[in-house]
Amino acid sequence: MQIFKKPNFTFMKFKFIAFSLSGILILVGILNITSKGLNYGIDFAGGTLIQIRFNTPFPIVELRQSLSNVGLGNSKIQEVEKGEREFMIRTMLPKEEIDQELEAHEIMGNKVIEVLKTEKDRLALKNGLKDINNVDASELTYIIETSFPDEAREIAEKIIKQRESKELKGIIGNFDQLVKEGINQEVIKLLKEKTFLGSLTIKRRETVGPQVGHDLRQKAAQATIWALIGMLIYIGIRFKFAYGVSAILTLAHDVLITIGILSFTNREINLPVIAAILTIVGYSLNDTIVVFDRVRDNLKILRKHDFQDILDTSINQTISRTVITSGTTFLTVSALFFFGGEVINDFAFTMMIGVIIGTYSSIYQSCPLLFFWNKIFKPKKGMRK
Repeated sequence: MQIFKKPNFTFMKFKFIAFSLSGILILVGILNITSKGLNYGIDFAGGTLIQIRFNTPFPIVELRQSLSNVGLGNSKIQEVEKGEREFMIRTMLPKEEIDQELEAHEIMGNKVIEVLKTEKDRLALKNGLKDINNVDASELTYIIETSFPDEAREIAEKIIKQRESKELKGIIGNFDQLVKEGINQEVIKLLKEKTFLGSLTIKRRETVGPQVGHDLRQKAAQATIWALIGMLIYIGIRFKFAYGVSAILTLAHDVLITIGILSFTNREINLPVIAAILTIVGYSLNDTIVVFDRVRDNLKILRKHDFQDILDTSINQTISRTVITSGTTFLTVSALFFFGGEVINDFAFTMMIGVIIGTYSSIYQSCPLLFFWNKIFKPKKGMRK
């Protein structure tokens, strides 16, 4: 299958327009980042992630309102499964408090949990009862061994196993549900006296302190820089140094424009987004190498042709492959963007932008850069061999 049959586009004719457009995008992006900064996520700025499940449906509108009442209205909420019972909540301190100690982030997480409890939960805790939906096996063993010392550990583990089963998904709604696991009525009577069934359970909780976030920012920047250096060395060995410089400038172009767009759209910069940026770098490089490989072959075949014509010919010979590869990749990440949920949304958005920019730069940046290198340095021996 061919998208284009014998294409003969004059891509290099628009090299100055492409350079101007890219220069404007990069400059505007840098100015925006300088003035507004980047929206760092929990991974880099510190914060708390809580996965919570309710015993009964909790409308997301009410959930957001509850968080707003305690000053956490900027929290990101994702429904884990349909039914409005399980959510992923990502919350961060305000920018002016972002460098607070880890304890401040822990307190913020506790505030989220506390505001979502019912009055019945709070009253039961005040009366000294334990929440069976949020205790671990050791705590439950301690409660049960007051009446069943020999069997306490075994009973506690059975209860935890039933609570975490696929059927209950982490929360017990009724003491009768424990009968299925072989818990006798005497134990259930004891549990009714010493514990209560909380309205929610915390299935997962992660807190990232500001120092860890700072270290992760440094590591992410280092990973990107080392990736670019490694690619420069690889291309320099496989092709010529000029090709390596052209490819690295192209990749830097892709990264700068992508980060600039993320800044403009106020997208969160987190570890998945850094993974997407590194993926874009590899994707764009792969596309660029395909074109460069054809340029190298055509330099031997079309010796008498002008270098600009050779570049146009090489791009035209690979354009079908570029469009098919980019098109299928774009459709895949578009599906992730529209249907993948909030947690993966920033990653998918970054990939969508990256695919577009990477495809554009492979044609309108890498080859024009190679052209200008050839024009400036005029390597009579070397690149045109």
